[in-house]
Formats: sequence, C-alpha cells, structure tokens
Amino acid sequence: MASDENMITRISIEPEKQLLLDHHTEKHFTAGVVVRDIIIGVSDGLTVPFALAAGLSGANASSSIVLTAGIAEVAAGAISMGLGGYLAAKSEADHYAREMKREQEEIVAVPETEAAEVAEILAQYGVEPHEYSPVVNALRKNPQAWLEFMMRFELGLEKPDPKRALQSAFTIALAYVLGGLVPLFPYMFIPQALNAVVASAVITLIALFIFGYGKGHFTGSRPFRSAFETTLIGAVASAAAFCLAKVVQL
Repeated sequence: MASDENMITRISIEPEKQLLLDHHTEKHFTAGVVVRDIIIGVSDGLTVPFALAAGLSGANASSSIVLTAGIAEVAAGAISMGLGGYLAAKSEADHYAREMKREQEEIVAVPETEAAEVAEILAQYGVEPHEYSPVVNALRKNPQAWLEFMMRFELGLEKPDPKRALQSAFTIALAYVLGGLVPLFPYMFIPQALNAVVASAVITLIALFIFGYGKGHFTGSRPFRSAFETTLIGAVASAAAFCLAKVVQL
C-alpha cells in the first residue's frame, strides 16, 4: 500500500522536484505517541509505588509486607493503566470513524458547501481565489483525497493506527511495571523497612531525575527543568505519604 502511494506521489510531482525530495532527508522525531505512553507509565510507576512503600515504612511495616503490598499495587496499577490506555486509544479510533462517516455523507449531500469550506481553509493560509480554485476542483474529482483533506484540515484529526489501542495498553503497562519495581528493589535485600526506605528514596529520586531529563529531552522542553520538576513531585508524594502514616500511627 505504501509503495502504491509513493508511486502516485512520484507520478504527480515534477521530475526535478522529485529529485530534490529524493536527496533531502528531514530529521524529525516521529515516535511521539509511544514516548507519551512510556512517560505516562514510568512516571506513575515510579511515583505511586514509591509513595505507597514510604507510607507503609512510616507505619513501621516490615520489608516483606511493604514488598508484598508494593508488588500487588504494581500488578493492579499496570492492569489499570494499560486498560485506560486501551480505552483511550479505542475511543480515539471510534471518534475518528464517526467523524469520517459524517464528513463522507456531507460531501455527497452538500458538495457545494464542502467545496466552499475547502476554499475557506485555503484562504486562511493566504491562498488567493484564483489560486485555490484549481485545488478545490481537483479535490472534487478525487472524493477520497477530498475526505482526507477535510478530516485533517477542517476537523484536525489524524487517522489512528488500527493497532494503536493494543500497543498503547502494552506500552503503558510495561512501563508502569518497570518504573514500579525501582522503589521496591531495596526492600528485597534490606529487612528493616526504615532502612530500606532510605535506599529506596535515593534510588527512586535518581531514577526520577534521569527519567525527567529524558522526558524533557524527547518532548522538547528544558531537560534539567523537567528533571527537577519530576524529582520534586516524587519527593513530595513520598514525603506526604510517610508523614501521613506517622501521624495516623500516633
């Protein structure tokens, strides 16, 4: 299918322009959706079990109890987060399908109105009437291209990947598990929870800093600022849980 689309593109573009495209490679980051899922999973995975472990440690629970509760939380959290990611992606795909059907019906029922909307969209980009008229006429001769144009430029919707829902669920769940095991790791080797929580705090805060830096790098924000913000959120959450447990225990 991709090769057919490339063939169409090559036929419709002038040879000299196609030559320029063949020798030009743009470096864009195109895995934004996957990175978003990883960020959601890891950020929650590092923070929630960390706060839970700190709270139980503050209540003088043993390391075995903290570890058992933590693993149970990681399992439940991964399932919950994965299901949430699946439902979100599925809802997005369903919304796209509904809007595409509605737009397709409008192109058939009121073609003149839809053509006027194409002209209006192009005019917003500074295209003059004598310049966009051939474009409008060309789209009217190609209903599928017309439909895709309206979906993207009128409604601002991109066609979702059919496999997106399952991929999102798996990515978020796996990222949550990997992030959630980090704060629990010291409890596997240190019997005293109050000692283990110190090691857990150090390891988790370092992991949060590294994760925040990477998140800032991939999302285009300031890496160090993102790192400090992520670390601060994790520290506040764990400290609040630890102190709350101490207050309740009094």
